[in-house]
Amino acid sequence: MELRHIRYFLAVAREGNFTRAAARIGIGQPPLSQQIRDLENEIGTALFHRVPHGAELTEAGMAFLEVVAQFPDLAERAIRAAQRAGRGEVGSIRVGFTASAAFSPSVPRVFRDFRRSYPGVEMTLEEANSAQLVAGLRDERLDAVFLRQDTIAGDGIRLHVISSEPMVLVLPSGHPAAQREKVALSELRDEALILTPRAVGPTHYDKVVTACRDAGFEPQMGQIAPQLGSVINFVAAELGFSLVPKPMTQLQAKGVAYREIEGEVPIAQLSLAYRSNDISIALRNFVSRTLVAHRQPRIDE
Repeated sequence: MELRHIRYFLAVAREGNFTRAAARIGIGQPPLSQQIRDLENEIGTALFHRVPHGAELTEAGMAFLEVVAQFPDLAERAIRAAQRAGRGEVGSIRVGFTASAAFSPSVPRVFRDFRRSYPGVEMTLEEANSAQLVAGLRDERLDAVFLRQDTIAGDGIRLHVISSEPMVLVLPSGHPAAQREKVALSELRDEALILTPRAVGPTHYDKVVTACRDAGFEPQMGQIAPQLGSVINFVAAELGFSLVPKPMTQLQAKGVAYREIEGEVPIAQLSLAYRSNDISIALRNFVSRTLVAHRQPRIDE
C-alpha cells in the first residue's frame, strides 16, 4: 500500500463518484478504478459499493476512512519537518564562550541574530575558561566555542580567527601612571603582574608575558586570578596591573583605570572553534552566520 492509494481512496470517498474523483486528482477514470481494486485486493475486502450514479462506502470502507483520513496531512507535516531539519531550522546547538569573548560586541550579536533566524533551534550557552571550552569540544559536550586562542593543539578541531582586538592596560585608579591617557609598558617593570593561570588561558598568558619581555623586562608575577573578571577586581584592590582585550573596558569596576599602551600594542585574537567532523546542519548554519558577521569566508566557500 502506498500513499497514492490512500489519496485515491479519499478522493473517491469525498466525491462519491469515480469520474469526478479522477478529474479532481488528474488521472483517468479507468486507472483510478484499477488502483482502488488493487487497494481492496490488498486489504482483502471491498471498500466501496459500486452504484449506478457513483460509489458508496461499505462498512469496511467507513472504518478504513476513519483511520486514514489524516494520512495526507501527516505526510505533508512529515515532509515539512524533514525539510526544516534539512535546512538546520530545528535541533539544538551548545555554544561555549570565555568571559572576555562575551564582552566583544559581535558575540552577543551573533547569539541574538541566530536565535531570530532559527527560532526552532534550541541554543544552550555556557561560560568557561579556554581550557574547559577546548575539553568540551573534544568530549562533545559543546558544539562551538568562542575563545582567545589562535591555535589549538591536536587534530579534530577547526579554528577560525574572527577578529583582532588591541589589549589595554588595567591599573589601579590611584596609580600615578593612570593619570595619563597612554602608558608605556616598561614603566610598570617594578609592578606585580596579575594574570590567569597559563593552563586555563595559554594564549592570553603568553601574549601578555611576551609583551612585557618585548618592552625590556621580565614580569614580576603577582596574584593568580581564576578568570579575567577576577583580574579586574584584583587590580581594583591594588594588587598589581594587567593587560586585557579592549572590549573588557565595558566592565567598569570602582578603583580601576583602563589605559592605552604606548608603543607596540599586543593584539588579542577572538576565535571560533568547532569539531571538524561535526556534520550538524544547525552547527554549519551557526558557523557560517558567525563568519559572515565577521566578514570571513563561509565554511562552504
